[in-house]
Amino acid sequence: MQHFFVPPSQVEETEIMITGSDVNHMKNVLRMRPGEEVSVSDGNNCHYLCRIKEYEGTAEAVLDIVQRQENDTELSSKIYLFQGLPKQDKMELIVQKAVELGVYQIIPVATKRCVVRLDEKKAEKKIKRWQEISKSAAKQSGRGLVPEIKNVLSWQEALREGKALDVLLIPYELEEGMAKTKEILAAICPGQSVGIFIGPEGGFEKEEVLEALEAGAEAITLGRRILRTETAGITTLSVLMFQLEE
Repeated sequence: MQHFFVPPSQVEETEIMITGSDVNHMKNVLRMRPGEEVSVSDGNNCHYLCRIKEYEGTAEAVLDIVQRQENDTELSSKIYLFQGLPKQDKMELIVQKAVELGVYQIIPVATKRCVVRLDEKKAEKKIKRWQEISKSAAKQSGRGLVPEIKNVLSWQEALREGKALDVLLIPYELEEGMAKTKEILAAICPGQSVGIFIGPEGGFEKEEVLEALEAGAEAITLGRRILRTETAGITTLSVLMFQLEE
């Protein structure tokens, strides 16, 4: 069943209005006709089973609400991925898979070893592209919301953002002790906000790791193998999803 997202303002007592590019996608790409059923989420943890009532030109689709229920696809904790900017199109894969695994928000971070440097114009274009990928992945995986892709932060800005969270994790290739890592992860409780710091290609500078620890982060190991930047975040999210899934 096709899945769409709308802001709460487009949800009425018995109807939901879909506007924008989704209307063209429904009508001309998917060729959906009145009477067909779709699912809709409003980003506020409400999920709706709907039936297409009519199209009003090319600008709006009117849906009848058949059933409404609480969305049960979100994790009990909000997980924030602070991702060091990777090269090429790796960020697109990271966004897609992180959304599938339940991430709440993705924050691109410019660390010392980042090869990619985005000026304001390039960053705006990239973020818009990543946000579309997030929306598409959220639809595919039946999420109750579309995770937001934030503006690129400096390392110091990321540390300040991370301090406001309940738990901060920094997978680090020089960290040892899987038993300690398992204890740290097992202590995370449902409802806690969790931040994950992931370095770019080449990882973090030792100074950055020390600064993260001073900000309250706990260093963890992901095993004896060195993981690529696009793998490390996905691995950490997979472990947290398994643990926090209700």
